[in-house]
Amino acid sequence: MKKPVLSPDFTIEDIHKLREYNYYITKDMTTQERRNYYTERGRAFQKEIEAGRLQKI
Repeated sequence: MKKPVLSPDFTIEDIHKLREYNYYITKDMTTQERRNYYTERGRAFQKEIEAGRLQKI
């Protein structure tokens, strides 16, 4: 499955696309693999937010 293309308005359909994509990526993972996957992605997102906050200051 290809990574979903999101609309600039970020609609409910975009949320559905993201959820379907995440399910497709994680459906065959073990519990530990899934936990690691979401932890890594969460930390990457947290770094992006922190970088954005530093740019505003």
